[in-house]
Amino acid sequence: MSYLTIVRQSKFRHVFGQAAKAEQSYDDIRVSKVTWDSSFCAVNPKFLAVIVESSGGGAFLVLPLSKVGRVDKNYPLVIGHSGPVLDIDWCPHNDNILASGSEDTTTMVWQIPDHTPCRPISEPIVVLEGHSKRVGIVKWHPTARNILLTAGSDNLIIIWNVGTGEPLITMDDHPDLIYNVSWNYNGSLFCTTCKDRRLRVCDPRKREVVAERLSPHEGIRPMRAIFTKEGNIFTTGFTRMSQRELGLWDPTNFEEPIALLELDTSNGVLLPFYDPDTSMVYLCGKGDSSIRYFEITEEPPYVHYLSTYSSKEPQRGMGFMPKRGVDVSKCEIARLFKLHERKCEPIIMTVPRKSDLFQDDLYPDTVGPDPALEPEEWLDGRDEDPILISLRDGYVPPKSRELKVSKKNVLDSRPAPRRSLSAVDGSSLPVSTLFLYHLPSEL
Repeated sequence: MSYLTIVRQSKFRHVFGQAAKAEQSYDDIRVSKVTWDSSFCAVNPKFLAVIVESSGGGAFLVLPLSKVGRVDKNYPLVIGHSGPVLDIDWCPHNDNILASGSEDTTTMVWQIPDHTPCRPISEPIVVLEGHSKRVGIVKWHPTARNILLTAGSDNLIIIWNVGTGEPLITMDDHPDLIYNVSWNYNGSLFCTTCKDRRLRVCDPRKREVVAERLSPHEGIRPMRAIFTKEGNIFTTGFTRMSQRELGLWDPTNFEEPIALLELDTSNGVLLPFYDPDTSMVYLCGKGDSSIRYFEITEEPPYVHYLSTYSSKEPQRGMGFMPKRGVDVSKCEIARLFKLHERKCEPIIMTVPRKSDLFQDDLYPDTVGPDPALEPEEWLDGRDEDPILISLRDGYVPPKSRELKVSKKNVLDSRPAPRRSLSAVDGSSLPVSTLFLYHLPSEL
């Protein structure tokens, strides 16, 4: 008797990963050895940023993407933090703006010039001071201009308007260390994982936790959670027997998971990188030498294993290129930047196609660089999905847009200090900087 195997139809079934040629890597980078489970790497269509080892403070390296090969040992770093840098994040609305969080309790926002600097960059545009312990998470809002979320080891989440340097919202709902934070697609909510083993969904403008689930994964090791475009939450964690596990949850009904999948026995935390255009998620474990990728769909089993990219070298961290930075002429659907001990290696994910024409089924309109909301609109309760762009003709990043400085002093408009904010004196804050950048209208 013959059995008919039904193979699931998916255009991403044959996606394969390939490391860039050796000469396309970035060599001689001393990747940070600090013990913190962030990705240590952030990329956008213009720059690669990597947190590096540095004596006497914290530093990171920023390279134009085209500057492949060996990095000169005297290449100017971005310095300014007095303790190790723990997390970095590029602004989604300006490719020259990057935020960094540090052990020194501050968050700094930097303007990176298009040209290679002659000396280290040591002057941030704005310093955000409000946490009393190290800042381990920095996350830009996906749709509102200048809104930045930070989370610290003081268990506080602070949402800032970086254009005025002021904290807009402070939330103290977490009783223990926050492992990660993820905004949803339009930035109306964010989800968090915490050392108290709870997964929470927070509404920042109501300043409340709107849903939570105890132990989505039974193990005590760190979890990660990210929102999908549809509003579900994808999680990675550990079983009670220390098996690595992933889950998919509906935050309006946390009782039962949509899917729960055991993977393997390994102790590296799985960092998920999600692509809303393809509904694919790439899992990169720190210390692993492989990247597994899955497709999330509306049909059972909901989370479909696709394949694994394997290599010999373990990864120290990983960066994930926004979709507008991939090469559409080669059917590239994702580009990851794998950190080794002394280099960064691009990993290119491709859908095999015979035609050289633009594959519009692989590239729906994707998130562009224009913010959909001003900070005040978002704070007043408005929500907008990201503004989308077509990749049919590829994407060319605009030239650096200088920030105009507003001479309004942040202290004039600062609300009375809250219990959770450290005291601020005039000497500790620069004159506020207002981001007044606009994209050329033809883009």
